[in-house]
Amino acid sequence: MVEQRGARGIEPERGIEPERGIEPERGIEPERGIESSAGHEPNGRPGWRRAETAVRTHARRRRLTTFPALVAVLALALQACSASGATPAVSPAATPVASSPTAVATAPATAEVTPSTGPSSAPPSASTGPEASASGAPSSSQSGSIAASASPSLSAGFSGPPATVRLALDWTPNTDHTGFYVARDKGWYADAGINLQLIPYTSTAPETLLAAGQADCGISFQDSLTFAVAAGAPIESVMAILQRPASAIAVLASSNITRPRDLDGKTYGGFGYPADDPTIKVVIRHDGGTGNFKDVTLNGSAYEALYNKQVDFTIVFTAWEGIEAQDRGIQLRYFKKTDYGFPPYYEVLLACNTNWLAKNPDVARRFVGATVQGFQFAAQNPDAAAAILIKENPGVFDSDPKLPLESARFLAQGGYYVNSAGLVGPQTLEQWTGFSSFLYREGLLTDVNGKPLTSPPDYSKLFTNDFLPGGP
Repeated sequence: MVEQRGARGIEPERGIEPERGIEPERGIEPERGIESSAGHEPNGRPGWRRAETAVRTHARRRRLTTFPALVAVLALALQACSASGATPAVSPAATPVASSPTAVATAPATAEVTPSTGPSSAPPSASTGPEASASGAPSSSQSGSIAASASPSLSAGFSGPPATVRLALDWTPNTDHTGFYVARDKGWYADAGINLQLIPYTSTAPETLLAAGQADCGISFQDSLTFAVAAGAPIESVMAILQRPASAIAVLASSNITRPRDLDGKTYGGFGYPADDPTIKVVIRHDGGTGNFKDVTLNGSAYEALYNKQVDFTIVFTAWEGIEAQDRGIQLRYFKKTDYGFPPYYEVLLACNTNWLAKNPDVARRFVGATVQGFQFAAQNPDAAAAILIKENPGVFDSDPKLPLESARFLAQGGYYVNSAGLVGPQTLEQWTGFSSFLYREGLLTDVNGKPLTSPPDYSKLFTNDFLPGGP
């Protein structure tokens, strides 16, 4: 049985092995001078920060290092549930909440990712510093029919007994979660008759908890959810939190790497995530390179390795590590994947267990409606939203109190929380097909038995807009 460190109160069903804590891979020692990192310390869980000066690492890069383990855990969870014919019991150490997380849609994603046959005369983008601009055109179709307004109408004065919704967080509180805390603070969950229980992140991915029935909803990402569903997990995205990518390939601005093809022969400080290498190769080849580079798995140490010139590039979440680096006086140059033949995708999602959705459609609509309202507030009032995030999580941001505010402004001003029509939450089939089909074509999607899929999944089954305000 794999040790579940810090999983206070969350008891996996017998036979379901939660994934191990996130550490540099066994046998890979960070080079001297590279600090091991550990992100924000979870509330009440001392010891997560391995070094006082360690760089905080965003959830997208840290927890996704465990995806081979996640697929195996999902398989065990599904097999255990199938054998028992029941959902595992759970008594999460959840934080009771009575309140509610968004980006601008880019042009419709194409179903193919094809590198150009030759180099272009100049790189489409090689920006320095975190970007705060949004661009793109509206997508032409989406699953379901929605008419979400800028201010969703909730069930005012809901008179029935409150319904409990268990929400699994993907990391310690950050600006991907702001809308949840805003909706709690404003009383919008309570108005909708929702008693939200936040399940703090431990070492188990939300997709694993959702597959095992130990959470009703959770934070996910387009690639994470696609992997999980391919492996048989009963999960579906119900809203986009960040509508477009906020991560980018990063190099030191002082380096001689000025465009992606310059990455040929260089060293990537990676995270062991299966989609990273194929993604980087597409970007390099689209700029006329060969796509050949070295990959050293460093997990959270990758950022310090880049800053100390021990690796040449890594992938940075510009709304968090990008801001941290800038605050430290470290100038980075970014290559956005979508500028180099890569389809747009949803960076952060709210996903739910499909069985729970089928049994609780009204509860789900009220929960999603209040959540959308919370993120709309964050999109329109970043300073006030950041203040609420900080207030709701005392002590979490003490080491860098400016970071939540700067990140909130970055996401709001860049339009990451809303689509091109200014709406929070909607998703399109084009955007889901573009990136998820890339994962399939690269042979990265495996079934419940760990075998590569022989036919593409039904991408329309990965998401729904039915629970958004104005949905059917």
